[in-house]
Amino acid sequence: MKRDFKVVHHSVAKVDSLSMALGKPLYVPDLVPPGALQVKMLWSPHAHARIVSIDTTEAEAMPGVRCILHHENVPRIEHTTAGQGHPEPSPYDTFMFDNKVRHVGDRVAAVAADTVAQAEAAVAAIKVEYEVLPPILDAEVAMDEGAPVIHDEPEAHVVIPTPFDPARNLAAQVGMDIGKLEDGLAEADAVCEDEYAVHFAQHCPMEPHCAFAQVAADGRLYITTSTQVPFHVRRIVSRIIEVPIQKIRVIKPRIGGGFGTKQEILLEGVVALMAWRTGKPVYWKYTREEEFVSSRTRHPVRIRMKLGAKKDGTMTAISMDALSNTGAYGAHSLTVACNVGGKMLPLYRCPNIHFDAQVVYTNMPVPGAYRGYGATQAAFPLECMMDELAEKLGIDPLKLRTINHIKAGETSPVFRALGEGKPGIEQSIGSCALGKCISEGAKAIGWKKRGQPAKKKGRFRRGIGMACLMQGSSIPEIDMGAATMKM
Repeated sequence: MKRDFKVVHHSVAKVDSLSMALGKPLYVPDLVPPGALQVKMLWSPHAHARIVSIDTTEAEAMPGVRCILHHENVPRIEHTTAGQGHPEPSPYDTFMFDNKVRHVGDRVAAVAADTVAQAEAAVAAIKVEYEVLPPILDAEVAMDEGAPVIHDEPEAHVVIPTPFDPARNLAAQVGMDIGKLEDGLAEADAVCEDEYAVHFAQHCPMEPHCAFAQVAADGRLYITTSTQVPFHVRRIVSRIIEVPIQKIRVIKPRIGGGFGTKQEILLEGVVALMAWRTGKPVYWKYTREEEFVSSRTRHPVRIRMKLGAKKDGTMTAISMDALSNTGAYGAHSLTVACNVGGKMLPLYRCPNIHFDAQVVYTNMPVPGAYRGYGATQAAFPLECMMDELAEKLGIDPLKLRTINHIKAGETSPVFRALGEGKPGIEQSIGSCALGKCISEGAKAIGWKKRGQPAKKKGRFRRGIGMACLMQGSSIPEIDMGAATMKM
């Protein structure tokens, strides 16, 4: 085997580290053209309301105001803000501006002015009359009979055949059954059951969402944005502002953190339409408060788990029922729900598996892509249950996992059974060193000392634990790269 590597065992300098250390202009705010108009948004103060009337007359007459957008003067084109490949698995349930607001911090109107202060003053001058509607703040009651309907607009739809019933506040549903769960539970010598909840979380990138747009001398619309998905930005913005895609160019400089929240098209359509209408460069940057309220979060999920195993630790049954809260809009809702089951359930070999996930609308902030993308929501309950099952069987938690985890060369029926509106894709594990990781990790943390009284240091006590997590990168049989060359 070759031992003299050029990269392995060597420190490799980041190509842009010097530029970052010297404060070179690398990020969107560094590149904003002089004289760019500044955008401020009027956000909804209500969790659920219909806009009866909006009056921007006074705001339009204020000094420095160049453009105001709201639901009465922009194209009404349904779309998803999720930066996913077309046709997107997320529902088309969003408009640039709508006559209904569905969460505190939803959009009402945007102002572009010469300065931030002028834009803020104009926002304060906009008069809006609301018909306040009862909100849904708990996913558990979203599908109750008589619950308020959050998406009652006729345009809301899905573009791939998946369960979608906005009249019941159901944004997505996915499930599968492998073997017979009841037989697996009956065969088990030990069964554990419990319910777990994973809460909202915000990505908190150092650089908030920001973007600017300008019409160049060639007549094309240039959008410079802090994004993880520049090609999806181009396609979706073209759709919602009705400008041909060949007239749009998207530039993605270095971004100051994304973690999934910038896999979303939020600011780009607004600055693009304003630049297209005014002919001036237009810049918008979220404040930290806006980042929390009006960008994206992690999907909160409540999961009921049930595991069964024989005395020797061999697993006979896994059941996972998930209720995911997608907030006011369904961005990434189906994909994250699929990953709740699809990324973690194949980790352990089991002949009888049940999985069901329902994704419901509420009048809460909108989740989206977030690091882990569903796998983390499932890892917490599954690994807690593995520890409980090990305790009930009297088996070391390491041994229980080692007995059951998927090995190199193996596949899982979950891969085939679980897909987004269609069967999944056959996959196999090409390599797996999980067993070695478990044994080496146990040595490193002193696993044999587990169970001894914890040492107290200040107000903290330090214990010992372990968990396994399965995750994937790229999309089998879908991810690709392509280029066109013209001579």
